[in-house]
Amino acid sequence: MRVLRGRAATLEADHERTDELIARAVETDEPALRVWSPHRQVAFGRRDATADDYDRARAAARERGYEPVERDVGGRAVAYTGTTLAVVYAEPDPDRTAIAARYDAATDRYRRAFDDIGLDVWEGEPDRSFCPGSHSLSADGKLAGLAQRVRRDVALTSGIVVVRDAAAIAEVLAPVYDALDVPFDPSTVGSVAAAGGPSDPETVADAIVDAYGGSDATVERLRET
Repeated sequence: MRVLRGRAATLEADHERTDELIARAVETDEPALRVWSPHRQVAFGRRDATADDYDRARAAARERGYEPVERDVGGRAVAYTGTTLAVVYAEPDPDRTAIAARYDAATDRYRRAFDDIGLDVWEGEPDRSFCPGSHSLSADGKLAGLAQRVRRDVALTSGIVVVRDAAAIAEVLAPVYDALDVPFDPSTVGSVAAAGGPSDPETVADAIVDAYGGSDATVERLRET
């Protein structure tokens, strides 16, 4: 397995590095994992982009210092503060009927990672959480959400993990979700730090990489310039 850590200098370059990682996984028929803290942004899902007040939601994000972008995988809008973790796991030549099995495997890995950093999490999420979905993990609020996209040549399982800055995420998502007419309770945003875990994103990222069996993988580290 190949593992990519760190982020590129710009949002555009960061996106390109993820695309390159996925393309190489397909070319080499070798799984690949990326775990990093993306630049400050609000990433909107496909359903958001078709909402009547999508432009107002984008403006709400930009007014609060978050670049609005669109993502291919996942549901509703999520916010990255610069300390929030994103995870992408690429499995080439996927079994298209194994969607549930891939979700189960990913959930087990995240639970293992949280256990390693001293957190007892539960599957599911509070009502009116950010990016509501069936594959979430919580501890005093929602900490992580998982999504999946299956293409012809690769299955992508992605995740978001709130390490700290829960209040900042709630503050920007409240007006964004209001514009999108999505029910949202800001108090449901949790974080690893608020639940008693480490506040350092790299420590949490290390635990996720280990849970994916990446301790013996080929690791490349990007250095933001």
